[in-house]
Amino acid sequence: MTVSINVHTEQEEKVLLAFLDSLKYDYIKDDNDAPLTPDQRDEILLRDKEFIDGRSSARDWAEIKSELGSVSR
Repeated sequence: MTVSINVHTEQEEKVLLAFLDSLKYDYIKDDNDAPLTPDQRDEILLRDKEFIDGRSSARDWAEIKSELGSVSR
C-alpha cells in the first residue's frame, strides 16, 4: 500500500513521523518531490492563478480525447 501525505509545516511533519515511529510503522520519507526549475514553478503558479481568477477555462475531457485520438493510435 502507498500513502502520500503533504504536510504544511515542519511541525506537522515532526508530529506525523513521531506518530508513525510510536506505532513502529516502516515508512520511506521522500524529500525529493519532482524537482521543477524556477521557470516551471512560476509557470504553474501563474496558470493556477489565472484559472482561480477565472481568466482561464477548463476544457471538456471528451473534446480533449477526440483531439488526441486523431494524433495517436
